Amino acid sequence: MILCDAGVLLCLVDRTQPQHNAYRSAVMRLAKPLVTTWSCLTEAMYLALHRGSWAMQKQLGQLLLDKHLTIYEIQESDYIRLFKLMEQYRDRPMDLADATLVLTAEKTGYRRILTLDSDFLFYRIGDRDTFDIIQVP
Repeated sequence: MILCDAGVLLCLVDRTQPQHNAYRSAVMRLAKPLVTTWSCLTEAMYLALHRGSWAMQKQLGQLLLDKHLTIYEIQESDYIRLFKLMEQYRDRPMDLADATLVLTAEKTGYRRILTLDSDFLFYRIGDRDTFDIIQVP
């Protein structure tokens, strides 16, 4: 399974993004579903609303409905770790969406990620393992 960050989700539905075609093609080749979190989808939905209105949000929703995307549910028991991650990386600073992806990686063992965010070069899974960032030409 491959983790997917909010920036890539937006890129998949926003044709004005410079890497739109490259990411659409890459996602077609990769194993599905991609894994994200509600925080990442919420961030992408917010950005889509401001860039393309309901039509772009609908495309994001369709990724979920068509099972190209699945949501990893953050549990209440994970909140302490989530906020510790945000504190640990406060110098970047780490937002909630990124923290949920690091937590998801820790819980699932998934290391591969689609992201436009260079911070994932610095984040560590379980404070030691690196992410395997999928390079899209």
